[in-house]
Amino acid sequence: MRDWAKERRERTRHLIELGGLVQKAGLVDLTADDRATLLGAFLELAEQLQGNENPSAANLKTRWRRQGLNRFRAEREDNEGNGL
Repeated sequence: MRDWAKERRERTRHLIELGGLVQKAGLVDLTADDRATLLGAFLELAEQLQGNENPSAANLKTRWRRQGLNRFRAEREDNEGNGL
């Protein structure tokens, strides 16, 4: 496979996985699949994280990461309990 095709396939897979996270978080249903609302929310998140002068940005990332890891762990345990 050519390098450009391989890179494109990897990028596509990455974008699909990110979309899955949006779905997994329930944001699609909570916003009635309104993409402008989702984009606005993501832009606001990006603003909160921008700049090294924002000391709370690291705290937000840490808190969000902990919540995400907990959710992944809970889903994995659920799937293992269901024989999946």
